[in-house]
This record gives sequence, C-alpha cells and structure tokens, in this order.
Amino acid sequence: MLTLQWFFGDRESLADAHAIRRVVFIEEQGVSEAEEHDGTDPACIHLVAYENDIPVSTGRIMITRDDFIIGRVATLPSHRGRGIATGIMQALIDACCTMGGDRQILHAQTHARAFYEKLGFTAYGEEFMDAGIPHIAMEHFGTERKCAKEG
Repeated sequence: MLTLQWFFGDRESLADAHAIRRVVFIEEQGVSEAEEHDGTDPACIHLVAYENDIPVSTGRIMITRDDFIIGRVATLPSHRGRGIATGIMQALIDACCTMGGDRQILHAQTHARAFYEKLGFTAYGEEFMDAGIPHIAMEHFGTERKCAKEG
C-alpha cells in the first residue's frame, strides 16, 4: 500500500527524504553532498511516499517571498515507472494551491522535461547547469481545477 506523509524541516524527521535523495542524487547522479544538502531543507515542506512503510519517493516545496518552488523530486530506481512520482507531484502542486501559490516553478533536469510537461509545466528561459547536470526552468499555473479556492 502506498501512503504519503508530510514533514517540516528538522534533520531527524527528514531522514527518509534524505535517504532517497542520497541514492538518487548523490550515488546515482554524482551530485556532491554539499550541493545536495543546500541548507534550505529546514525552510521547506517535504513529502515522502512510502510503500509498505518503505520510503520510495520524495519532493519538497520551498516558499519564498514571490514563488512556490517544487524541488528535490526523486524516486528510488526500483520504484520508477509506476506513477509514484506523478502522485508526489500532484500532491505538491495541490499543496501549493491550497497555500495560495497558483503558480509553481521548478528547475527540471533536462532529461525529465517530458515528465513535467505531462503534468502541465512549461519551460521558460535558457538551459543552465546545476550540479553539473543540464536543467531548464519550468512553470505551472494551478491544477486542472486552476487552484480553485473554496469559499
């Protein structure tokens, strides 16, 4: 059974998210530990997907003065292709909308661009390098419900 759990900030509560990110970003993609642990986790809202109590996918939201930034989306290699990351993304987008962020942005690794486009994100600007990996900025406006505000 797949379950989602939200976490806020402290290092101990983020152990599962960090374990997934270590496998995907540091071990698989060769990102340095310093770049992966950028110091912003305490200010972010984190989501972890568990399959039978095993952490398998994660993502986070960082809210700045002007932006709702989705990032650090990662799924263990053994669990890819099963729609888990899509579920994580939909939950992150919905959370942004609930908090008033009807525009979400992210910096996608270019190999994942099509994944985010299927979720309604649109690329803007030029490609750039981050942690030695090509990226593109992308934005999304609302959800299919266009961040409907219930009143």
